[in-house]
Amino acid sequence: MADVVGDGARHDVQSLLSSPDRDFLIRNNGDQVEVASLKGKTIGLYFSASWCGPCHQFTPTLAEVYNEVSPRGDLEIIFISADEDEESFSEYFSKMPWLAVPFPDSDKRDSLDELFEVRGIPHLVFLDGTGRVLTDSGVEIVREYGVEGHPFTPELIKELKDRDEAARRNQSLTSLLVHGSRDFVVSSDWKKVPVTELEGKTVGLYFSLSMYRACVDFAPMLREVYEKLKAQGESFEIVQIPLDDDEESFKQAFGSMPWLSLPLEDKKCEKLVRYFELSTLPTLVIIGPDGKTLHSNVAKTVEEHGVAAYPFTPEKLAELAELEKKREESQTLESILVSGDRDFVIGKEGNKIPVSGLAGKTVLLYFSAHWCPPCRAFLPVLMEAYEKIKANDNAFEVIFISSDNDQTAFDDYFAEMPWLALPFGDERKKSLDRKFQVNEIPALIAIGSTGRTLTKEARALTSEHGADAYPFTAEHLKELEAKSTEIEPDG
Repeated sequence: MADVVGDGARHDVQSLLSSPDRDFLIRNNGDQVEVASLKGKTIGLYFSASWCGPCHQFTPTLAEVYNEVSPRGDLEIIFISADEDEESFSEYFSKMPWLAVPFPDSDKRDSLDELFEVRGIPHLVFLDGTGRVLTDSGVEIVREYGVEGHPFTPELIKELKDRDEAARRNQSLTSLLVHGSRDFVVSSDWKKVPVTELEGKTVGLYFSLSMYRACVDFAPMLREVYEKLKAQGESFEIVQIPLDDDEESFKQAFGSMPWLSLPLEDKKCEKLVRYFELSTLPTLVIIGPDGKTLHSNVAKTVEEHGVAAYPFTPEKLAELAELEKKREESQTLESILVSGDRDFVIGKEGNKIPVSGLAGKTVLLYFSAHWCPPCRAFLPVLMEAYEKIKANDNAFEVIFISSDNDQTAFDDYFAEMPWLALPFGDERKKSLDRKFQVNEIPALIAIGSTGRTLTKEARALTSEHGADAYPFTAEHLKELEAKSTEIEPDG
């Protein structure tokens, strides 16, 4: 069937896609198409399944390319299903404009999986008109280049990659934000603003998902920074890169914002996600006045320092890092936990305990919630360690910082705990989340007797060592590590 193995292998398309009792493929309306009719065409073998989330995301992208290219008559896609029943296959295939290996022919589907070493889906292999394998990275190529990638030859893909590399070297706001005939961004009142008007400015590319909690929390902080900089007359702009798939959510959120945006579902949005290797939200990429990238993400810096972070140059960020280092060195429990007249935590009966009364103690900040299964699983572990530590040293305390959704849930969960807490809904929680970068719960932060942070990994340490992790100092943790790596004698 194939002359060689891997990319460049040449297959006889007729035998590749036929079976002894079947020489046709099917359309989603049941029509049969002879395999012989594919001779001379570029063929994409699309390994996919209805149960696969990434497949559902990719299929519309592939369909868009197919619908634009297939009228030329030199491209066909064949769906090779990994579904477990014919009903699921049929429902998923009904959304596809191309051909498929019939579901009942499981032997052929399995043999194609094995032949092309399919280890995960979606997976897309392109063959040229002679049956030669062009690439098994079709998914990545279609995502990156769309119609431009057709006919998916190695030579064309290299040319496109070389072009992109040159564009990266010569990066400008135009290369980042202009796409095809669209040379503008939009304001919140939907007016078109030419990209050329942004040239020479410091520009923040704000990657956002309107309804994502972290973005909802970050947007007001970014807005405050933006409006202060504009009021000061700074040459600064923000262009939102919307990642929403719901138009109403985007319109509702963006409609109240003072900055600019790419149009929703613009081709550039997905390209920029890949270009900047987006890994978290929110992300704020800073482009300097020369069109070059100053920083890949200053969202945390904006949260921590606000307008003082401008103009986001390496020199400014180094200056802030030095200030942060000095702040850490002078940190006290009160500087962490006191805000205005909020200078207390609460005990079991709701009584107020002054933060000053905890000075000199080792304090664990316990970020948790009743609705969180890992939190409930960790609670007994922490309680056992707490009771053992308190029995030997009273200069120790835990403070519960709740992510519960209502007062009742907070009260019920706190009732199980033997320690202190911030009041439910206390504004100090937000600043603590930012300071300690609490992105998931449970989290356990150890603050030493001097008020300085000992470790943000106290949860893992307590899970592994229990009360023996106390007092969480660097010296003690080194001793624990040394003990855990000692080789026990045989027998």
